[in-house]
Amino acid sequence: MTSHIMPTYQRLPVTFVRGEGAWLWNDHNDRYLDALSGIAVCNLGHAHPAVHQAICQQSAKLLHTSNLYGVALQEQLANQLTEKSGMDNVFFSNSGAEANEAAIKIARKYGHERRIDKPTIIVMEKSFHGRTLATLSATGNSKVQYGFEPLVEGFVRVPYNDIPAIHQAVAKHKNIVAVLVEPIQGEGGVNIPAPDYLNQIRALCDEHGLLMMLDEIQTGIGRTGKFLCFQHNDIIPDVCTLAKALGNGVPIGACLARGKAAHILAAGNHGSTFGGNPLACSAALAVLATLDEENLIEQACEKGEQIAKGLTRTLKTNPHVMEIRYKGMMLGVELDQPCAELVSLALKKHLLINVTNEKTIRLLPPLVINDKQIQTLINTLATLIQEFTHQSRTPPTTTS
Repeated sequence: MTSHIMPTYQRLPVTFVRGEGAWLWNDHNDRYLDALSGIAVCNLGHAHPAVHQAICQQSAKLLHTSNLYGVALQEQLANQLTEKSGMDNVFFSNSGAEANEAAIKIARKYGHERRIDKPTIIVMEKSFHGRTLATLSATGNSKVQYGFEPLVEGFVRVPYNDIPAIHQAVAKHKNIVAVLVEPIQGEGGVNIPAPDYLNQIRALCDEHGLLMMLDEIQTGIGRTGKFLCFQHNDIIPDVCTLAKALGNGVPIGACLARGKAAHILAAGNHGSTFGGNPLACSAALAVLATLDEENLIEQACEKGEQIAKGLTRTLKTNPHVMEIRYKGMMLGVELDQPCAELVSLALKKHLLINVTNEKTIRLLPPLVINDKQIQTLINTLATLIQEFTHQSRTPPTTTS
């Protein structure tokens, strides 16, 4: 049958029709272990009863009125997010890209209020911030940007995990107003910076009067073993963006701001028709409550370590495994060669994984994954890696 969907995705040959916890079933009733969580979205797994109940109950009451009026659930969600994060206020959107757009607008208006004609934001190589024109311009990936030039101006790029490079950029460009960075680069290869990287950025921003803006779209909502990843560093940014796991599959994004960044945007400066609607906020409130009730954030540290240690133990003699990186339930297994083929090979074994930055297997399991499922993940993935790398190093058979 001819598809009338734009060909913007290289979809795998599988269609899922239902899920439960860490499992997904396709349209032939075959079961798959989900170690990707819809790309860090379904932290509570699939069909979690609390989220199901929240959206069913809310859909029977009210879906949408717009932000021309008060939205009680939006107020409740904002209160909880600011309490959990230490931030002051929130702008709600529908996605991570939109949340980052809000952050970029905050930085630009902050610059103009300081009489800087061309406010510029420092961003990182190998970063990913979205696919709108502004966020793909901020993204450090030429493949994402190709074909969409001219890009949006106002960004200076430096290497990730390189504090001297940020200092040099600030010294060279007198119109810098902010630093936008991911606490851990997900699309860039699960790159985990030095333990004090964020602390040094915080100090640098304080020294020069810059906004520290953290993209926690993938790392937030418990993924790394804290509600937000920056809480590992005992700091607070000026701006923090969230999405993905906030609604456990219901689209919602959030741009949190604090201090001097919190009141830059005024009425008429920004908006969203659907942002923070009652349905999305009901789902997000259920997510936050469940994370606390089931102690899932603390467990993320233990389960992530369990997966990392299991893979390390099984793969320690494989010379093609360069490094296993993790923080909480955000893991990357870097090989010494491109390994995108492993995604299809894993699918045949009924395991869902992802490969990013060509050589890194990315694992983002739901926080509700249990010990038995973790062992299945370790055994299946380790076997696939061993077979894949053995095949790649075996010389081809020659015939005379």
